[in-house]
Amino acid sequence: MSSNAAVDRRLTFQETMSLAPLPDETENGKVVKRYMSQRKAWHPEGDVPIASETPDPEASEKSQKRKVAYGAHVYSQAGMAASRALAEIQNSQAGTTRKKLGIHTVHGLFSEAGLIDRPFIYNVTTIAANSAFPNLLVTARQPLSPSTNLEGDHYPLADARLPLGPVCFSALVSFRPSTVSQHVAQELSAQTRFAEILSSRPPSAWPLAPHVDIAQKVEAFPMRNPGTFPAVHMRKVDMTAFNEGKPLHERRELILYRLLAPLPAEDPDAHILAHAYEADRNGLLMIGNHIGFGYDFGRAATLSYSFVVHVNFEDAVMAYGENEWWIQEACFPRVEAGRAIIMSKIWSPSGVHVATEYQDGIIQRRWKPGERQGKL
Repeated sequence: MSSNAAVDRRLTFQETMSLAPLPDETENGKVVKRYMSQRKAWHPEGDVPIASETPDPEASEKSQKRKVAYGAHVYSQAGMAASRALAEIQNSQAGTTRKKLGIHTVHGLFSEAGLIDRPFIYNVTTIAANSAFPNLLVTARQPLSPSTNLEGDHYPLADARLPLGPVCFSALVSFRPSTVSQHVAQELSAQTRFAEILSSRPPSAWPLAPHVDIAQKVEAFPMRNPGTFPAVHMRKVDMTAFNEGKPLHERRELILYRLLAPLPAEDPDAHILAHAYEADRNGLLMIGNHIGFGYDFGRAATLSYSFVVHVNFEDAVMAYGENEWWIQEACFPRVEAGRAIIMSKIWSPSGVHVATEYQDGIIQRRWKPGERQGKL
């Protein structure tokens, strides 16, 4: 498979996040805005043979297993549902002055694995209607059975009538208007602190971000094309020399990314959620490599994910272009009790700390005989 063929298969952020409106419902006297996803979520394991151009010898066995969706799909799409719901609520309030609002935070909890062969159904309710700080609750569920479209994609509205399973994801989304800054403070940018490393080659010359960043997997299935990851181009900076000999909390990983296709500037919430979509990729897996689980990998799963925007929402908008590279600076402050934290700072091309991701999840190597009976 050629690289161009792989690129052609990548969906834009708009495509992968597309939502269909469903009829409103009323619950406990409150209006519930409802939406359904329309496109299949990205599946990391499914991308391995595509991006490596290498057949997976375990493919037939894996085809019998549940195909779990990339977690940031439901996370970012829940934010999109909240953004759309808020706009619809504002538009329905005739005679009132509308404040332009943008996403301030998304705090998400993953309670069940999402599957790629069926849509997500989103219910959005208003928790607090403060005009300068509205808070919306989003819950996501999936049908108990696969989509009525046997292709498992381009979900028809008929899927929304299928019996639903339990809540698989929930998020509290807050919004804020733009505000004049009375004081601005941030640390030196990633571009400044890592200037020597970053200047050693052009951004596009760094290796492609791995399909599944588990050392053993990357070694067995090396990247030969970008695969099918949607929304953004991604490159991973080689930080091996910088991290050598440092304790875990002092190590860093740098991911460079830029838009795969133009994203309308008049929808800053979409840009904010595209940042969050990118930041989730391979986070917990990178921790596994740093703590020695890369060749003895067991499992990884996000439990909670928070994304906080520090600037006015319009300052998170990404320009489209070959030189418009943003930086995700990841660090790993804590590992214990089978869980780990990844904290990532999102830096604009001009060196502005735009947002921070804080993600907690399960990271485990394979269990040894008798080990489960005690504390790991």
